[in-house]
Amino acid sequence: MKPFPPAAALAGCVLALAAVTGCWATSQRAGRAAEEASAAPAPAGCPTAASLPLPKEFPADLPVPEGAVVTSVEHRTGDRLVVSTVVRGGFGSALAFLQKQLPKAGYALKEGEVEEDDAESNFSSRTVEGRWTLRTMPDCAGGVYLTYLTSAAS
Repeated sequence: MKPFPPAAALAGCVLALAAVTGCWATSQRAGRAAEEASAAPAPAGCPTAASLPLPKEFPADLPVPEGAVVTSVEHRTGDRLVVSTVVRGGFGSALAFLQKQLPKAGYALKEGEVEEDDAESNFSSRTVEGRWTLRTMPDCAGGVYLTYLTSAAS
């Protein structure tokens, strides 16, 4: 058997790698499309699926704006919980809700900042530490992403 010339061997390896990579990328895109389909936005970008339930680990006394649509829940290491929502009514309304209702519920706000379309703040109570973030949704009139990260107070 005659060995392949180095250029032919290299070309064969490149073609094989391209085929494997192409299949992997295609399967990755298909997996992402399936995940995205479960929370498909409307043409305007607003969520159309029913809200997921708040998980039992979410602090019962932590205020959430009325009508918030829970779009994802993630359990992280260290008993941290990330709950992502979409609220309607605009950025200013959501920000005012958080700045007023969290302190009323016993949560101290600290180390936060507010920009034109983005805001965040750490918060804590006797039993919970966390952070909320707000970000306007460019494709959803009056829509705002509101995400809570919570864990037990140390």
